[in-house]
Amino acid sequence: MLKGKKIILAITGSIAAYKAAELLRAFVKRGAEVRVVLTKSAHDFVTPLTLATLSQHRVYSDFTEDEDQGTWTNHVDLGLWADLMIVAPATANTIAKMSQGICDEFLLAVYLSAKCPIAIAPAMDLDMYAHESTQNNLQILEERGHLLIDSESGFLASGLEGKGRMAEPENIVKAIDEFFNSKAPLRGKKCLVTAGPTYEKIDAVRFIGNYSSGKMGFAIADQLASMGAEVVLVSGPSSEQVQQENITRIDVESAAEMLEACLIHFPGCDILVKSAAVADYKPKHRADIKLKKQDQDLSIELSPTVDILARLGEMKKAHQITIGFALETNNELEHAKSKIQRKNLDLIVLNSLQDTGAGFGHSTNKVTFIDKHNKIANFELKSKRDVALDLSKKILELCS
Repeated sequence: MLKGKKIILAITGSIAAYKAAELLRAFVKRGAEVRVVLTKSAHDFVTPLTLATLSQHRVYSDFTEDEDQGTWTNHVDLGLWADLMIVAPATANTIAKMSQGICDEFLLAVYLSAKCPIAIAPAMDLDMYAHESTQNNLQILEERGHLLIDSESGFLASGLEGKGRMAEPENIVKAIDEFFNSKAPLRGKKCLVTAGPTYEKIDAVRFIGNYSSGKMGFAIADQLASMGAEVVLVSGPSSEQVQQENITRIDVESAAEMLEACLIHFPGCDILVKSAAVADYKPKHRADIKLKKQDQDLSIELSPTVDILARLGEMKKAHQITIGFALETNNELEHAKSKIQRKNLDLIVLNSLQDTGAGFGHSTNKVTFIDKHNKIANFELKSKRDVALDLSKKILELCS
């Protein structure tokens, strides 16, 4: 759930700040974009150079960028940028200031400007943590809706043992991941996505196929997973890679194999997005060995493959949403609209080979959405990831 999320990691002056570098690395490794904010005292425990290197972004600490030039750092923009701000480690001092709205640090200005959810990972000695004032301040922040990632027990910098240690980075990441998952709009939904081409074998080395790379289908699966869905991705031959743990990839080769996988998983899914470019025909007879080249012409008798989307459309239940893709070269709208009825679809995504940069082999696509009520939405040329985002928004509309 962290992939693509924008996170502010706010670090205060605690010995636990050394763990912040590991936490930052864990966020980045999971695909989050992170901006780091330090209090002045945090510089005594961890260097901006380390954090800038790990985040690949400048580290924020002061209200001014260049006093001689009179330039300043816009804490408001930073606060509005994030999907989440986490203060880790959060000292008793910073927790108290947050609870009372005191603003004597750049970090606190960002906090007071933030419109995103706030998480806190306290770190202090056991007596400071147990003190009534600290507990009252934490209670105020929790009542304000902040996510408290509670301290853990163990050896402390004072030499004492007890509760007050900042939670371990892996536990913080897990808590943040679960938080985003709980807010995910497609949480609890099961999606079936098909992607890539199919190959229909002629002999041991040759096949009938197409130029589909699978980029569009993989982008859709990735976007739906980012929104909390449990995704089954049935893919024909493709070099694309799955990016998220809540995507189950099933590799197939032929249309028959793709149909078999879809028949297994479609009954249990809520949303079907069939973006695979399935071969329409297959050799009627397949040779088990390589056919030798001869001087005379070679004729291959073809028979149609099963129309997977039409077959699934016949099985569709009232609660299921089915979406198909149509790649056309002429009379695009007419052909696409006819498929909506014939295949019992809620939506069809049309793209045309007449549009430069669209279709197979590109990282971009230009699509038109047509729903079952003939409502049409045209989009400009954009990356396939952005097309997947547009489609996910339409899916949310259909779900509602």
